[in-house]
Amino acid sequence: EKKLNKIIIISSPSGAGKTTICKNLLKKIRNLNLSISYTTRQRRINEKNGKDYFFVTNKEFINLKKKNFFIETAKVFNHYYGSPYQNVKNSFKQNKSILFDIDWQGAKKLRKKYSKNDIIDFFILPPNKKELRKRLNKRGRDNKKEIQIRLSLALSEISHHKDYKYVIINDKLNETISNIENIIKYNQLKDDLLNKVKKNLISKK
Repeated sequence: EKKLNKIIIISSPSGAGKTTICKNLLKKIRNLNLSISYTTRQRRINEKNGKDYFFVTNKEFINLKKKNFFIETAKVFNHYYGSPYQNVKNSFKQNKSILFDIDWQGAKKLRKKYSKNDIIDFFILPPNKKELRKRLNKRGRDNKKEIQIRLSLALSEISHHKDYKYVIINDKLNETISNIENIIKYNQLKDDLLNKVKKNLISKK
């Protein structure tokens, strides 16, 4: 049975462009679903419930967590985020890969729950510190103090890039996206070939 579905993890510090990268990958790769997280933070103006996140109260989130609903949860800037198991189950049932836009802590938990062969993980780096600061400023959502907090947080997050199989510097967005796309295709082809070889060996016994 050819099983080419993968758990694809994209992590990056705040401001390195992972949300934009994920949106583009979903457009380009046909058999790919996004794992939509649950969160307790307020919905932003342009966000839709069930499309960007599932927005829940603290109480609802804690209840779900108790029921072992989430693969991983994280607390970021005083808000909870969690990825439900159901997302992976549904995608694999449809024979699709699933994309996770999560931080290094979430990635670490996913690696514990699923086999290494099921996961393709990427860490996206900004070209340099100056560019990172510029991107955080450009987002315009945060005040100076928050930008400073995000910047120091981003720099400590960067130290976790060594846990990832693929580290990509997001200098030119289109190049970054096509590099990720090619790596995913390469991994799927490799698996496909291995499956064929195994099948041939079994049939020859």
